[in-house]
Parts: sequence; structure tokens; C-alpha cells
Amino acid sequence: MKVLVPVKRVIDYNVKARVKADQTGVDLANVKMSMNPFDEIAVEEAVRLKEGKEHHAAGTATEIVVVSIGVTQAQETIRTALAMGADRGVLIQSDSDLEPLAVAKVLKAVVEEEKPDLVLMGKQSIDGDNNAVGQMLAALLDWPQATFASKLEIGGGKATVTREIDGGLQTLAAELPAVVTVDLRLNTPRYASLPNIMKAKKKEIAVKAVADYCVDTAPRLKVQKVTEPPKRAAGVKVASAAELVETLKSAGVL
Repeated sequence: MKVLVPVKRVIDYNVKARVKADQTGVDLANVKMSMNPFDEIAVEEAVRLKEGKEHHAAGTATEIVVVSIGVTQAQETIRTALAMGADRGVLIQSDSDLEPLAVAKVLKAVVEEEKPDLVLMGKQSIDGDNNAVGQMLAALLDWPQATFASKLEIGGGKATVTREIDGGLQTLAAELPAVVTVDLRLNTPRYASLPNIMKAKKKEIAVKAVADYCVDTAPRLKVQKVTEPPKRAAGVKVASAAELVETLKSAGVL
């Protein structure tokens, strides 16, 4: 079984994002970048499918292909996935940050080229927080989809996915090929060992361009402006519990 894992290079989750002075977007200059955390979980699960860890049978996955759409430096993100255990990578170079629909269209073309049995991806990226590419890709491919996976089992030509919903847990069975997006509680990604980091340098990364796939990636949205959230106002100190109660009453809380 071949597994395709899309990954994205984003601002590291430990970094506080800064808005550009002209409010056109987020400042990426001299900022630490890393793999989107949800994508890292998807890579880990794909590797477990290959290794037979947790509840997966060994060899469930035979090949793991990692694909990223972005700038040249996204090769570093792909190398991280290769060091974790993926087999090869594909970088589709794009100097612009494509909208979710455009990303889904490009990924559809990659899926048609690679013919994977499963697309395993993060539920959303932590920069745009759109939570849209997985659903759009499944719709374009006309494949079954299961989102927010907290548990994944493969067997009998199906992906059985436990997903987190507002009321608890829901279990779905999707016929393969399918698109599955993963959530935080699916697993804890491993740290790549030094020997695997060295081995990853020898693994193949094919570099292509968005134009190679002949899809319409023209933007359909226009960003008016990007602003920082309003700063929190300072609190008020009260001298006693009685004063606190009176203050809450006057504010309409009680």
C-alpha cells in the first residue's frame, strides 16, 4: 500500500507571529520555520503503518511519499519527513502561498500521478487554519474522506477511523483509496535520530513546478489587511470579596 503525505512549511509553533508594517501579511523574515505539527503527526502515522507499530500490522504501508508545495527551503521540511522514515519526496515549487482550493487541485494531480492507496494529511495548517484542503481534495478525487482522526486502522481494503466530534467519538469505515486528515491525539511524532538524518540526505526529492501539473491556481480571494489581535486590557484590583461581588453585579455578571 502506498501512502501519500502532504506536508507544509510553516512558522514554528513556538514563535510569536509578527504582522508586517503595511498589514499585507505575516512577517517571515528571519523567523524559524518547521513542519506543520498536524502534518508531522500524519508522517508519524504513515511510518507506523510501515513499521507495524501500535495496532498496525507490519508492512501495511510499503511506500511513503511526502509532497510539499512551497518555496525551495521546503526541501528541509521534506528531509525532516524522510528522516522520520518516509521513502521519497516531491517538492512542487511555488513562490506564492497558494489558496486551499489551488493546493487541493495540485494535490489531485499528484495523486493521479502517484496513485496512492491512502492520502494521510494534517487536518489543517497552523498558519492559515483553513481546515479545507483535505475535504476539497477528497471532493475533487471523489474519494471517501474521514477527518479529525484520533485512531486509524487499515484492513480488508478499508480505513477504519475514530474521529473526534463535539458529542464524543465517531467511528467511520472508508473504502480505500481514501483521504484521512489527522488530529492531535492520533500519536506523538518521533524525533529523528542522527543516523536517520544522515540517511535522509541520500533519499530522493523530485523537484517540480506548479506549471508542470497544468492546473488553475489563480487566487479567488483577496486579503484586505492582516492585523494583530487587540491587546488585553489590564485587570482591576479589589480590596475585598464583598467589593468583588458588587463589581460583578454592576457589570451584569451576577
